[in-house]
Amino acid sequence: MNKRFVMILSVLLAIVLLAACGTTAAAPAGTVEEPEETPVSATAETSPEESAEAELPEEAAETAEPVTIRLGGLKGPTSIGLVKLLEDAKNGETANEYEFTMAAAADELTPKLLKGELDILAVPANLASILYNRSEGGVKMIAVNTLGVIYIVEKGGESISSLEDLRGRTIYATGKGTTPEYALTYLLSQSGLDIEKDVTMEWKSEPTEVVATISTMDKAVAMLPQPFVTVAGTKVDGLRTALDLTQEWEDLDNGSTFITAGLVVRSDFAEENPEALRIFLEEYKASTDFVNANTAEAAVLVEQYDIVNAKIAEKAIPYCNIVCIPGEEMQTILSGYLQVLYEQNPASVGGALPQEDFYWPG
Repeated sequence: MNKRFVMILSVLLAIVLLAACGTTAAAPAGTVEEPEETPVSATAETSPEESAEAELPEEAAETAEPVTIRLGGLKGPTSIGLVKLLEDAKNGETANEYEFTMAAAADELTPKLLKGELDILAVPANLASILYNRSEGGVKMIAVNTLGVIYIVEKGGESISSLEDLRGRTIYATGKGTTPEYALTYLLSQSGLDIEKDVTMEWKSEPTEVVATISTMDKAVAMLPQPFVTVAGTKVDGLRTALDLTQEWEDLDNGSTFITAGLVVRSDFAEENPEALRIFLEEYKASTDFVNANTAEAAVLVEQYDIVNAKIAEKAIPYCNIVCIPGEEMQTILSGYLQVLYEQNPASVGGALPQEDFYWPG
């Protein structure tokens, strides 16, 4: 055997041995191979930041990104609960980012919601049902945010102590086609009065117009929400609160709760951003808790966001029944309230009671 042949044979043998060392034996049939773990130090080409991102679940990566939520509210109690949230957002202290639009009347904002220019809107409770029916399920209710805040006030006398005493009177009011009108209609009917025959309603576009109207009169009766009852008390001499419509409703003991307003969300937004929506409700709940517990500080924010001046807000907040009630409790109290309105007048809730998908489970 010559030297050249020996050299070739040696090279071939080395190649075969190297190939055998780099091959993993096949697992027996019916077993699953465990992947060989790679030490962290072995991934030398991956940066620490890349490694951290790789370990995050996909859902966490998505929720880490803040979502900008476009909010809308009315100038009154439905927006008061938002002020701490808005202030925290301005200071970069919220998980989501928020943009806020406020208006004096609901019809200024509802088209924006339906067109996708707003994501969440505070609206009268019955209007939420109307929007659901009108949009064929395009909106969902996510929370009750204001319980009863409507009062009957009287100027220049003490002739009203019951709903029956409203018979034959002219009532100046705001909220035609929304909660105030339908709530008063129902309460009057329970006292044997017909709103079309037994009283005269003078509807105004917003509460400030009602206050301005009755301030020029010697005697007058008006229906106003807080905080405008408090505003009127500072501007109209001889004004007193005659009836609390929330108390009148509770006295009926009909199993329902008087609800003024709630928060609706576009269904598309809710489906695309469920985690952001959940976080919003947490941040909104914290805001309403702050407002109710810290009226003086909250009142300053209420003025800052041009809802009403701070002195008025501080007096009014305890009577505004600001809440954040989501989930099952929301569905229970709201469905009962809408049922009462529907039985009185189906048009008050949009012609039909909303289906189960109206209530966002949270």
